[in-house]
Amino acid sequence: MKPVSLRQDRLVPLKATLALIGILALPPTFSAAYLEDRIVAVVNSDLIMLSDVKREFEPEQARISRQHRGDELAQRLKMAEYMALTKMIERRLQLQEAKARKVVVSDQEVKQAVEHMKRQGETIDLSNPLHARNVRDQLTLLKVVDREVRSSVVVGDSEMKRYYQEHRDRFALPEEYTLSQILIQPRSSDGTADALAKARQIMDELKRGEKFEDLAMQYSDGPNASRGGRLGLVQQGELLPTIERAIAFLVPGGISDIIESSEGFHIIRVDEKKPKQFRPFEEVKFEIQELVFQQKSEDVFQSWLVDLKNKAYIEIKF
Repeated sequence: MKPVSLRQDRLVPLKATLALIGILALPPTFSAAYLEDRIVAVVNSDLIMLSDVKREFEPEQARISRQHRGDELAQRLKMAEYMALTKMIERRLQLQEAKARKVVVSDQEVKQAVEHMKRQGETIDLSNPLHARNVRDQLTLLKVVDREVRSSVVVGDSEMKRYYQEHRDRFALPEEYTLSQILIQPRSSDGTADALAKARQIMDELKRGEKFEDLAMQYSDGPNASRGGRLGLVQQGELLPTIERAIAFLVPGGISDIIESSEGFHIIRVDEKKPKQFRPFEEVKFEIQELVFQQKSEDVFQSWLVDLKNKAYIEIKF
């Protein structure tokens, strides 16, 4: 029978650590009283049973069932079941490749992995054959991917520099402003209208050419009023979001509209705005190397997985 083409979802994240082996938290096998088992897929010489798929996707089934109802629930459950089968087929292909490549996981490695996972809060019982098999399988997957994928990935200096140039904003430092402020606070719980009226009066005076510093000293309720309202140097992210948005496009000397916040009504002047600065390449070089390595590893992994599928006999009886 002609092999069936499947989605190419990634099964094992290439940056996985032993602490991420979430597949171990599996529920008990479905009772035969509630499930008539049957073959749902053939992967070369391996069989995948319906009970295996049900067990694989049961946690996702519970999550979906809590969030959806009716036709949408049925549709999402069907897709989740298919995705579980897809992942299982991909996992079988990788394990078969590991066996062909003579990838071996020792009992000591399994024991060390379990100890590490227990320190991370996982509940693992090696006397449970299912848990023991899953630990060994996951370690095998990590090993075969390391050998067949990651070992072939090399990141050159030119690639890192190109990534730095194409993603410079990722390495930008927070913008810095020198600001001044006039803050008008309500005098009582029902004094908001009066405070707003006062702020509007100040705006009118600013438009008539009155000095910002003089008006700040005369009217502002801020702690910096005696210094003409000067807030000094402030980094992006240190201000209230409403103020950040209001001054984002102001040039030095620009004055904001009235900004309302939980503190009252603000009028902000941008006295100085430093040009955007970037972390130098040498400082972020190893960070970029890791990013590019993961990106290239993912591409190689997907190509490798496609090759495994193309060479395999896969029949779905779902």
